[in-house]
Amino acid sequence: MKELQEQELELIKEDVYLLYLYTPFCGTCQLAGKMLSVVEEMLPQVAYYKNNVNYSPTFAKAYKIESVPCFLLFKDGKVVERGYAFHSVSYLYDMIKQKASNTSRL
Repeated sequence: MKELQEQELELIKEDVYLLYLYTPFCGTCQLAGKMLSVVEEMLPQVAYYKNNVNYSPTFAKAYKIESVPCFLLFKDGKVVERGYAFHSVSYLYDMIKQKASNTSRL
């Protein structure tokens, strides 16, 4: 997962990507990051990025980020899924796979 700074977040060009938002001292964030690392290995066709929201207040406000950990799944430049509960690796895998490939439900 590539770490991006706030000014880089609007420059992402991939059609489908997941942005993982975290803070470094959040224990739940650390677990969520590990889960996403496993999913990233299983679904390499989706781009994965992460951002420390402590340094991205403008982005967090614009996207109404309520807490961390948080993920935003983008498709064609739009958020198609937002989540604060990461549940499990299998949940994340299934959700990302379905949302990344299913255009009729977006």
